[in-house]
Amino acid sequence: MIPPRPSAPDAHPYLRAATAGVRHHARALNRAAPPDRGHLDTLHAHLTELHRFIDQLAEAAGPPHPAAGRHLATAHTRLWQATTELHSAFHLLPGNTAQADTETSACHPERLPEGPPVLTICQRHLATGHSIRRKTTPTDLRPHTTACVR
Repeated sequence: MIPPRPSAPDAHPYLRAATAGVRHHARALNRAAPPDRGHLDTLHAHLTELHRFIDQLAEAAGPPHPAAGRHLATAHTRLWQATTELHSAFHLLPGNTAQADTETSACHPERLPEGPPVLTICQRHLATGHSIRRKTTPTDLRPHTTACVR
């Protein structure tokens, strides 16, 4: 006997919990204070994992549903562009000290004010960039304007 499929609300509990967490932090963010590097680092980690998830969905959807696979591949590329902008913003925010500001304006994981943890934002970004460059062309990565044609 085939077990019953989970109902829609129970089908993806971890994904729903992650979405709820992002919503909670977006509401709780103090609008008067600028985001700090910790916020952007955590959000960057979330986006890179989401990037990996959408990549898996695109690969799975591609053969049986080519049109859906193409849309997911496009979402994969656009998410990479958003991740790149987050990484750039991380380096433009001030660090904890004046020395940190000058030394981390470029991508130098070994000189981050937080110290070099096991996986810094720069290392994570470079690893994800390597992954996307194997599947896309520079033309695919150019800036994109959205035009809905529904």
